[in-house]
Amino acid sequence: MFNKILVANRGEIAVRIIRACHDLGIETVAIHSEADRDALHVVLADESVCIGPAANRDSYLNIPNIVNAGLITGCDAVHPGYGNLSEIVAFAENCEHAGIKFIGPHPETIELLQDKAEAKLRMKNAGVPIIPGTDGALKDGDDGVKIANEIGYPVMIKAAAGGGGKGIRIVHNDEEFLYNIPLARAEAAASFGKSDVYVEKYIESPRHIEVQIMADEHGNVVHLGERDCTVQKRSHQKLIEESPSVALSGELRKTIGEAAVSGAKAVGYCNAGTMEFLLDIHNNLYFMEINTRIQVEHCVTEMVTGIDLVKEQIMVASGEKLSFSQDDVILTGHAIECRINAEDPSRNMMACAGTITGCVVPGGPGVRVDSHMYSGYKVPPYYDSLLAKIICHGKDRDEAIARMKRALHDTIIEGIPTTIPLFMEILNDEEFIKGDFNTDFAPRKFNI
Repeated sequence: MFNKILVANRGEIAVRIIRACHDLGIETVAIHSEADRDALHVVLADESVCIGPAANRDSYLNIPNIVNAGLITGCDAVHPGYGNLSEIVAFAENCEHAGIKFIGPHPETIELLQDKAEAKLRMKNAGVPIIPGTDGALKDGDDGVKIANEIGYPVMIKAAAGGGGKGIRIVHNDEEFLYNIPLARAEAAASFGKSDVYVEKYIESPRHIEVQIMADEHGNVVHLGERDCTVQKRSHQKLIEESPSVALSGELRKTIGEAAVSGAKAVGYCNAGTMEFLLDIHNNLYFMEINTRIQVEHCVTEMVTGIDLVKEQIMVASGEKLSFSQDDVILTGHAIECRINAEDPSRNMMACAGTITGCVVPGGPGVRVDSHMYSGYKVPPYYDSLLAKIICHGKDRDEAIARMKRALHDTIIEGIPTTIPLFMEILNDEEFIKGDFNTDFAPRKFNI
């Protein structure tokens, strides 16, 4: 087991990692920017190192400074959390070269799966159902038009190295396709440093279903059920996640779980990851991508399985076998998560910095809060707007929703606007309550 872990992130995920480390008796080192000197993860860690100015590129994305922070404090492992450097191959490689174990997939696996077109081809060869489209990156616009006509419009032009809902353009005819190809390539290059794009059929009115996987270095791969991430903005940013999905029958649940395990084995996956799928109106499942990190919404899975995924990540990275088998994974009850962001729903979800002048988090049966906020905390304008995740568990979906309504009502965050009013509207919406919705639900009903 590791002796000291560098937590290479900030916010609620840094706090979450530190708590898991302390449960395991492992010392922690927090990194922070000049703007985060008083952040909660800095207070909770055993040591801390300032790694740069406020701007993300100068601090939480500064690979040399972060690796050096691990070296000077004697860390033998680093946990990247999600976002920032969690899926950056160069960071994983630099850590390994410095003798600091990267808690996540091997660098070569991350590099392989970052190429969404190549990942899709690997899944196809492994028998995982994929969305019709190009095999690999697109050669040119004319070739793309030919393929689009073969599979039928509408289609999506997607950045091969994309992620987080970025680098996606939906087109409905040849003219739109040819117009958007150079724009998509430029956007991909600017966002991901790689201009390759690929084409796939646009699945209209789908559900967004993802499967949590865990794999060790001894060849064991297990899935921990699915999460329904269908409630999201038009920018594909998720708002609410729940497990299990009401859209899946027992047979579909078995199918998607087996597909996720097969796909992970096909690429030699190790550590935590997420296989993302779309489910169309005819109950056809299609692979989208593999996220090579712990997800924001991992807590939902923890609530229905009782398995601490972050602790499991650490133990697997240290060389241990998974502490559970597939037969040990049993989904109990229902869990739902709301992401509480420092955003103003009345102003087109505009991010808002400022000081939290008052703060009370909810409690009671079935309620969990993962957060880094506190009364007096100054929300900086430089980073992601996530303040907290409220996760509620119940014996069924109705009870989980009822507890979430209660938890949101009991939450007090003063000084800045948050997304709590939006979530209250969503949870009281008849479509949501019935579970009969797709990815256009939030954009259509709440104009977000």
